[in-house]
Amino acid sequence: MEVDILDSLEDLGYQGPLLEDGALQGALSGGAKSPEFTKLCAWLVSELKLYCKLEENVQATNCPSEAEGFQLEMSGLLTELACPYSSLTSGDVTHRLLNANNCQLLLTFLISELEASRMVLVSHPQKKAQDTGGSTGASDLFIELKGICVALGMSKPPANITMFQFFSGIEKKLKEALSKVPPSHVGGPLLKKPLGPMHWEKIEAVNQALVNEYEVRRKMLLKRLDVTVQSFGWSDKAKTRAEKLAKVYQPLRSALGFKSKVCVAHLLAAREDLSKILRTSSGHIREKTACAINKVLMGRVPDRGGRPNEIEPPPPEMPTWQKRQDGPQGGGGGQHYGGGGRGGGGGGGGRGGYEQHQGGRGGGWQRRQRG
Repeated sequence: MEVDILDSLEDLGYQGPLLEDGALQGALSGGAKSPEFTKLCAWLVSELKLYCKLEENVQATNCPSEAEGFQLEMSGLLTELACPYSSLTSGDVTHRLLNANNCQLLLTFLISELEASRMVLVSHPQKKAQDTGGSTGASDLFIELKGICVALGMSKPPANITMFQFFSGIEKKLKEALSKVPPSHVGGPLLKKPLGPMHWEKIEAVNQALVNEYEVRRKMLLKRLDVTVQSFGWSDKAKTRAEKLAKVYQPLRSALGFKSKVCVAHLLAAREDLSKILRTSSGHIREKTACAINKVLMGRVPDRGGRPNEIEPPPPEMPTWQKRQDGPQGGGGGQHYGGGGRGGGGGGGGRGGYEQHQGGRGGGWQRRQRG
């Protein structure tokens, strides 16, 4: 039975440490207290969730003390999958996965469910897409697999084909196609280090964070585009052609989505040449980006100024300050307060001058006093 489980795991694409001799037997003996066993179960569940709408989830453990929580999560998952084995669904939930027989039975059940889900996807893709709403990872996976088959010129796979046979056929076709091109045609992969389930989860989290960030940026750029195009219609001449402008712009605008389509598959498909940074003005890049508008030369345009070194300073708002100068003494004796000016008769200098005895307008006060 253990040999069958190992063969099935290899066919499913498992590359963990339990494929080594004796490792699986030790993990089955430890059961839920073995972190390696829980990691294998978590990997099978994560693969199964790509094809089924499962609400329950199972997390791998890091130490034997977390075995009880793992068994509770697995119990909920088995109930959701309608597991037919009573030894896995009844009895004390904290002791179900502590013996090797139940653990072996659990792996057999999860492997069979995953194999069946993948075969259903290949055999009945349209029905699967309808059941899952046509927008889940399973339908997206089918579209990708179908595109691979079409690109390689493969015929429709038979209904009884296994996933191992299906991907073996793809690998054979790829080798045939690569043998017809130069060795450096495709180039080496950018990602060369083998990754495990934990690495893929972290990569998915990083990719999702980048997708969210660039989604905000794309929304901002599209909003700026809408506002710019809207400003073109403010003139009186453009208002008469509003329908024509909308007829041309709206189809182009609707094709610009803000959702990023970059996923982990692009990381796997990336080649070494992607890491080479080339200037956008280089000749090799300009061969692909050059267009007819680059050859249009602008004529003479009015000078809009704006050069600070050519701007003259503004004139002063007030005259420069000068030291006050005393005016000459006027006619008539007597004591003076300040200078003459409007209020002083004989002695000038200053606006508010005042003469006590005589002179100017101030002399009237002296005459009235005498009279």
